Amino acid sequence: MTAANEPLETGTPVRAIAFYLPQFHPIPENDQWWGKGFSEWTNVTRAQTNFVGHYQPHLPGDFGFYDLRVSETLEQQAALAREHAIYGFCYHYYWFAGKRLLERPVETMRMTGRPDFPYCLCWANENWTRRWDGADEDVLIAQNPSRADDERFIRELLPHLRDPRYIRVDGRPLILVYRVGMLPEPQATAAIWREVCRRESIGELYLCAAKTYDTADPARYGFDAVVEFPPHGVRVLTINHQLEITNAEFKGAIYDYREFVESQLAQPDQGYVSHATVIPGWDNTARRPNLANTFINATPELYEVWLREVVARVVEQRRPEERLVFINAWNEWAEGAHLEPDRRYGHQFLRATRRALMGEPIGGKPDLQHRHAILGETPIAAT
Repeated sequence: MTAANEPLETGTPVRAIAFYLPQFHPIPENDQWWGKGFSEWTNVTRAQTNFVGHYQPHLPGDFGFYDLRVSETLEQQAALAREHAIYGFCYHYYWFAGKRLLERPVETMRMTGRPDFPYCLCWANENWTRRWDGADEDVLIAQNPSRADDERFIRELLPHLRDPRYIRVDGRPLILVYRVGMLPEPQATAAIWREVCRRESIGELYLCAAKTYDTADPARYGFDAVVEFPPHGVRVLTINHQLEITNAEFKGAIYDYREFVESQLAQPDQGYVSHATVIPGWDNTARRPNLANTFINATPELYEVWLREVVARVVEQRRPEERLVFINAWNEWAEGAHLEPDRRYGHQFLRATRRALMGEPIGGKPDLQHRHAILGETPIAAT
């Protein structure tokens, strides 16, 4: 079985980890809240356009409308990811004071040892709401974080942390927390997690806080690093006024992906370890039809330029064991952020991922021309 540690096995200078959504199978709770047989595909297939030229719905290509209760699907996903130089998956982990949701794909993967593919976990510790925004209104199931749950949570992770496939940094299992600010006393929580893992012979942890709402220096929380989580922290203006809106009820925000990439690359060094994350696009119309955040001009070419730049900076700035790059996401279909093939772009985003991670050229063009593509000086033809 693959040991998810150094040295790298992909032949890439960084380890690229794609976030993975396990929402593609029915569960009793979703049946109750949304109707019998609900899964993320229910949202995906009903998405409609909000403006002229709007790319919706996003429909799957190679794998079709898969069901994650079918183990072969996980094998096929891992094989496709590995083929395109992706190092591993970061599965979203839904834990509500001891109650698990959407756990079947992850636990099946752990218990069977298949697929033999590196992975880690991100505790998606926010409310589930009817509006798909993690807020405090229309709550379906709440987090209600408690210090009393600290030890119980980390003990439930121990079987994963012992798995040889589990992703490590300097031999330390990587745990990501989506909303560290939701923890009542994050430093105390981190201390308990570390203590339990030492007692259980796991060793030291590598704790990361997702940069979502008000995340700051990870030392403030007793954590080791931050992981960017775009499109959180959008710093560009909306362009709604430039488009012909066709949905009279639409009150969402539309952004230019090119401008967003420029703004992300222009961010100064944070003074602490912050792992970069890139997105192949974003459009959560399927979840929030009239309030969606949508990025237009999200092409494989621009995504590749962004990822190439990020890889170069990580290699320059980070020691080998800490050279991580995250991609949001492998299969966020209802949020328009997926590397999995769709019916519009096919494998283009996956091929762009491999080229950027492996440093392969695009049609013989030098990297400077790719950079110009972001700045709007030299367009690149689709591959």
